[in-house]
Amino acid sequence: MSLASGVLVYFLIWWVALFCVLPIGVRPDISGASTPGGWRGAPMQTRVWLILLGTTLLAAILWTGVWWLMSFEGMSFRDGVLAR
Repeated sequence: MSLASGVLVYFLIWWVALFCVLPIGVRPDISGASTPGGWRGAPMQTRVWLILLGTTLLAAILWTGVWWLMSFEGMSFRDGVLAR
């Protein structure tokens, strides 16, 4: 895998992982207080840095698995099991 394709695959995995990590730990405001700019389903605390850290770690783990599969000769479309 070249550097450009590795970065592109990581970005795509990171973006999908973001939507997987985003709802974890979100607790909405149950009282439903009508505040200017607020909404009852909005989270009380966003914890953006924690979400970004979790997304980055999950994407790194998944990318490592994808890199291993792509570098493994048995999974090649040219020579491996998938070439048959």
